[in-house]
Amino acid sequence: MEYKIGDIITSRVTGIQSYGVFVALDKHTQGLIHISECQHGYVTNLDEIIAIGDEVEAMVIDIDEYTKKISLSLRALETLDIPSNVKPKRHRRRRYTPQIGFETLRNIMPTWIEEAQQDEQNRIAEFE
Repeated sequence: MEYKIGDIITSRVTGIQSYGVFVALDKHTQGLIHISECQHGYVTNLDEIIAIGDEVEAMVIDIDEYTKKISLSLRALETLDIPSNVKPKRHRRRRYTPQIGFETLRNIMPTWIEEAQQDEQNRIAEFE
């Protein structure tokens, strides 16, 4: 049989490994459902989800161009229970701040320089 990406196939589980589940698509073709494609969320042990001999419905998500290996997904057929009543974020008003930039620093800089020079002179006077 000729398979295409997006096809939904019912097949029987023939093997379980730590990295995924093998399924028989027909007499001559096997496919792999990677552990990350078995269900939404983290999967610790595939034996808790699927058993050898189970019949599963999966979607073809990839066919390797050279090796013709078929990748399947159970997760692609699951619907997520996401609440639809998510409220959009409110835009907050920006507080007005005066645009003074560096003008304030320029005005106060001569005073700072004068104070620093005075402190330096006082330190020198202490050692004399």
